Amino acid sequence: MSPEKGAGSSGPSKRTRDDLGFRIGTGVFALALVVIVAAIGFELAVRSMPSIRKFGLNFWRTSIWDPVSGEFGAAPFIWGTLFSSVVGLIIATPVALGIAVFIAELCPARLRQPLVFLTELLAAIPSIVYGVWGFFVLVPWVRAFEQSLPAWLKQVPLFSGPAYGVGMLAAALILATMVVPFTASVAREVLKSVPGAQREGAYALGATRFEAIRAALYYARTGIVGAIMLGFGRALGETMAVTMVIGNTPRISLSLLAPQYSMAAVLANEFSEAADPLYLSALIEIALVLFIITLIVNSLSRLLIWSMARPARAKAAEVVVPAEATAA
Repeated sequence: MSPEKGAGSSGPSKRTRDDLGFRIGTGVFALALVVIVAAIGFELAVRSMPSIRKFGLNFWRTSIWDPVSGEFGAAPFIWGTLFSSVVGLIIATPVALGIAVFIAELCPARLRQPLVFLTELLAAIPSIVYGVWGFFVLVPWVRAFEQSLPAWLKQVPLFSGPAYGVGMLAAALILATMVVPFTASVAREVLKSVPGAQREGAYALGATRFEAIRAALYYARTGIVGAIMLGFGRALGETMAVTMVIGNTPRISLSLLAPQYSMAAVLANEFSEAADPLYLSALIEIALVLFIITLIVNSLSRLLIWSMARPARAKAAEVVVPAEATAA
């Protein structure tokens, strides 16, 4: 056998070993993420076991939070976290999509980069800065708005109660402010990835600019939903900014004007004060509940994205099969 053939024959084997090593190496890093998530969940479950044994499912359902008497119920914190995040997402989604559409589709070229920079700058601001701004600027605005509401509107449960300024509305607005940059940045990148043929085809069929943008939005709907769910995940875990404006009152209320509480806020406020083992275990169980809710939300978002992308994959498969049959 000639040296050339020997070298050539050992080439594929070496490439196979290199590919296997690369695959194992990258797989180890991917597996490390799974191990970290599992370790976090395991540690939270172990540390919260005294509270789980004592209260069981009542911890999720009851509303009494009294460290002095040893009674702990997380329902007000779960409600405050979900309510503020959902309201903030409802406010932030149209604003974020409007920003993304304008920058990706309508913005003049000389303004695009400054707007992109400002959007990403908002995403990089620490949450404590948002909290300080919310406490000194947003809360007075919210209080003035609440005081200007007509009496008949305050009869509606959503707007009932005195105008404190601090409360669910202020928390939802500051969450919306923090969510907008994340959602807008991801949605803008998704819109940029839409093939130009989609817009050109719409224009060729006589579509207006609005209709062409709507076609691009429909094409990118899966990625846009992912951007919205990313913002929702950001809102669920936000701590300091919400703590400073939500009012920190452990009660369940449908009113946007009422002071309420969130899971992240109670952890930030009371963790350093928990001297009793059961008190500390109850706080850790709140962290476990927040961890579980985050996993559930992310899993549901992945299922939603998968269900939206499945028809497109099926349609692509239908196109490929007849093409192969024609070629045969």
